[in-house]
Amino acid sequence: MNKLLLATALTAISGAAFAQEVVRLGTEGAYPPYNFINDAGEVAGFERELGDELCKRANLTCEWTTNAWDSIIPNLQSGNYDVIIAGMSITAEREQVIDFSQAYLPPASSAYLAASADVDLMSGPVAAQTSTVQAAFLAENGMSLVEYATPEETVAAVKNGEAVAVLADKEYLVPIAAESGGALVLLAREESIGDGEGLGFRDSDDALRGKFDAAIKSMKCDGSLDAMITKAEYFGPEAKVWGEAGKEGC
Repeated sequence: MNKLLLATALTAISGAAFAQEVVRLGTEGAYPPYNFINDAGEVAGFERELGDELCKRANLTCEWTTNAWDSIIPNLQSGNYDVIIAGMSITAEREQVIDFSQAYLPPASSAYLAASADVDLMSGPVAAQTSTVQAAFLAENGMSLVEYATPEETVAAVKNGEAVAVLADKEYLVPIAAESGGALVLLAREESIGDGEGLGFRDSDDALRGKFDAAIKSMKCDGSLDAMITKAEYFGPEAKVWGEAGKEGC
């Protein structure tokens, strides 16, 4: 009986100590509306608001850090931060090296941005950010691919003629097209890639992943995640949401 009480007490102490640890959230800070750096030099965007709310629900103290996209998984594994929250699509290839939470965004459409609506996508290279699902899609489908380290560089490649188009998340490209004054247009063709976006964790961090999974599910159950997704400053009222499917098992 004493051993049982001791084990219970140790478990409680361990849980309390874990709740007080600082959990470091790693993001890119260069992919609006998912994440970006605001005028105050702070991480902002949909994933900033989401991450803060998840930490609150999980009773975790969290802090934010930024990291270049092309090394975001290696630096998670090396311990520079504890969670990736950076618009990362859940794929079988990535699941071989890290664990994912349940998806917090449904699978999103990827779109092409080009200088002309009638561009032939097979006539030249199509730009994509390095190590993204879009880059993998282009390579797997026999299209000429040119990769860049940042999303801004992929758009610049279209502007200066290095690429005939760029393939990226539609939500990222829509405002760029709107602000281009007609110089850049979204093509009618879209692609559905990946299994939605999730948080990335080291394989050894099952307990931490479980806390965030529970927090994500609670937001799906009470509808607050859908409400956040459809905010005008993020993905808008027409965005794909979880709806009743997200409330299964609530």
